[in-house]
Amino acid sequence: MTFPYTERVLDHFKNPRNVGKLDDSNAKATEGSPACGDMVSVYLKVNDETKKIEDIKFESYGCASNIATGSIITELAKGKTLDEAKDISWKQASEELGGLPAIKAHCSVLAVDGLRAAIENYEETHGMVKERKPTTVEEVRRRLKKVMNPLVGLDLVKTELVTGIMIEKGKVTVAIDLPATNQFAHNIHEEVMEKISPLWDVNEVEVRFTE
Repeated sequence: MTFPYTERVLDHFKNPRNVGKLDDSNAKATEGSPACGDMVSVYLKVNDETKKIEDIKFESYGCASNIATGSIITELAKGKTLDEAKDISWKQASEELGGLPAIKAHCSVLAVDGLRAAIENYEETHGMVKERKPTTVEEVRRRLKKVMNPLVGLDLVKTELVTGIMIEKGKVTVAIDLPATNQFAHNIHEEVMEKISPLWDVNEVEVRFTE
C-alpha cells in the first residue's frame, strides 16, 4: 500500500514550525472542534503601523495533515500584510505540502479558516471593519458556534446550552443553560466575551448562567 503523505507533509508533522502560543499576540482565533477530530488555534502579532504579521504561532489538535497545514500556513503568512495573508488559500497550502489525500483536504481548509478568523479578530478589535452591518442574533449565534462546550467537546449552539440571545442598544445578553458554579462556567464566559466583544456596535456583553 502506498503511504498517503508526502515527505513535506511528514516533515511539517514531525517538525512543526511556529508551534505554541504567542504571549504578546494582538489577535487570535480557534477553528474546528476536538469532538470532530481536528482543531487549530492561530495567534498573530501584527505591526499596528505597517499591518504586517511580524510573528505567528499555532496550536493544533488532530491528525498529521492538521498539524502540517497549521505549520505551513504560519510560514506562508509570516511577514505578509493582512491583505496579502487573506489571499492564502487552502489549495495553496496543500500545494506547498506537495498535496494531501482527498479525504484530508478539509485540514487545509481548517488551517486557512483559522488564519482568516485571526485576521478578522485583529481588524474588529482595531476598528478596521469597512462594512459595518448592525449586529444580529444570527451573527451572535454564528460566533457562539465557535465556543466549545467542554462537557462534550461540541459547540454551545449544537449542544443547546444557549437558551437566549438578546440585543438592545449596544448590549448583547447571552443566556447559558449551565450553573454559574460549574467548573467550566468561567472558561465559557471568557470565550463568549472574546467572540462577541469585538463586534463594532457592541459596547457591553453579559453572559447569564442559571442560578
